[in-house]
Amino acid sequence: MKRRSRILILTLAFVLMLPQLAGAVNDGTNSVYTYNFDYWGEMMESPDAYRVEETVTSASLGLEVPMNAPQSLYVDGETLYVVDRGNNRILELARKDGRFSLVRIIDRVRGAEPETFNYPNDIAADQDGNLYVADTNNNRVVVMDRDLNYLKSFVKPTDTTFDQSSDFLPNKLVVDSAGRVFINATNVNKGLVKYEADGTFAGFIGANKVTYNLWDYIWKNFLSTKEQRAQQAAFVPTEYKNIYIDRDGFIYATNINFNESELLGDAAHPIRRLNSLGNDILIKNDRYPPIGDLYWTEGLQANDYHGPSKLFDITVLEDDVYAAVDRMRGRVFGYDSQGIMLWAFGTRGSMEGSFNGAVSIEHIGTDLIVLDEFAARIAVFKTTEYGQMIYRANAQYTRGDYEGSAETWKEVQKLNANYPLAYIGIGRALMRQDDFIGAMDNFKKAHSRVNYSKAYRYYRQEWMEQNIWWVAVILLVLVILLISRAVIRKTKWEVSEHDRRKALSRH
Repeated sequence: MKRRSRILILTLAFVLMLPQLAGAVNDGTNSVYTYNFDYWGEMMESPDAYRVEETVTSASLGLEVPMNAPQSLYVDGETLYVVDRGNNRILELARKDGRFSLVRIIDRVRGAEPETFNYPNDIAADQDGNLYVADTNNNRVVVMDRDLNYLKSFVKPTDTTFDQSSDFLPNKLVVDSAGRVFINATNVNKGLVKYEADGTFAGFIGANKVTYNLWDYIWKNFLSTKEQRAQQAAFVPTEYKNIYIDRDGFIYATNINFNESELLGDAAHPIRRLNSLGNDILIKNDRYPPIGDLYWTEGLQANDYHGPSKLFDITVLEDDVYAAVDRMRGRVFGYDSQGIMLWAFGTRGSMEGSFNGAVSIEHIGTDLIVLDEFAARIAVFKTTEYGQMIYRANAQYTRGDYEGSAETWKEVQKLNANYPLAYIGIGRALMRQDDFIGAMDNFKKAHSRVNYSKAYRYYRQEWMEQNIWWVAVILLVLVILLISRAVIRKTKWEVSEHDRRKALSRH
């Protein structure tokens, strides 16, 4: 009797949990660790592209003072810099035999005034190895050599285009190959602040677009009083969240301020690739733009996380592959140069490979390094065999080995038969080998209309080139037949008309 009661209780508990389990799967917030999306935007479970190789903590580094609200990562070769904002210091780590160890703590700049940092948020290095620190509350970007000797500072521009009533609060920065510095500053909504290598202010580039909803616009311009308008915030461009510069000098920027309704329609642009003029040239050849998760719903439980992905940081690997970290659900999204998702993985939590406050991402080779602000730890992810195949197939295609790329994508299919990019990759490779029929077949399986149309256009062009003489002969024969038919009909009509007139003349 007791056994039956237990079974009844367990069964009842399971039935009561079904709606919650279904909601968790549909919401996409508690789903499988690694996944992708199909043509219809449905989440598909995937083999792991990455697995945790190492977790770096204050204890593993032997820090007497633990990390406090670390904000940013920067990689220079095998050296990893960690901006430990809460302790006003930079941690310099070295990687050896796949493990990170502490080299030194950078907490002052010799010869600077002041020498110590105040709420630093980012760090970068130039080609000479000089270090640039966004020393936010000291209102400067301070530059020092490898021996931590002061070189120069980038401070608030005196130009009239810069609001002199606002503090200069550099938050994120990048340095290009020519030594030019691009700064994302708090409260600056004109874009990135640009400086020449000598410290000369060079203006702003890449201003974000204005974001507002229709009701706010109507109220502000037509319904509100003059006093109400004076109290309302102006419609101004939003600030970027983070920036990264690739080896070609293009700046990738992430933006977390947008209208949710604009995401799927590609009007929000949470990821941008800025050229030297500040124009967004990010390629988006997939059905869905690179926005992270495609669906988000408000959870019923207090610990559910709802809302779209908030891509806090981005890093760019070889062959224009880029990875962005989502603070909302602790996930990492990878995309190829065409904006097609390669993989997505991660979740919120305190277990290995999960995050509570993912804030920064970097890479060494194909290894990904993610910083958790709240947990004050760093997760190092290494590619699995499946992940290595994806990178290899993409690299082979980019470097012109189309046959090798197709073969590698076929190996990927053996591990994941429901991977749309494998079909697209094979189709691309076949198209570059002029096998347009085979390409169209693979694009059709991937539901890639854009690529299918392109392959069909090339196939039609090739068919015309190969059969132009037959087409010309057929057209010539048709013309001759039409002309002959017209001549015959005219001749018959003339003969008939002649006979009719002759018969009338007899009468």
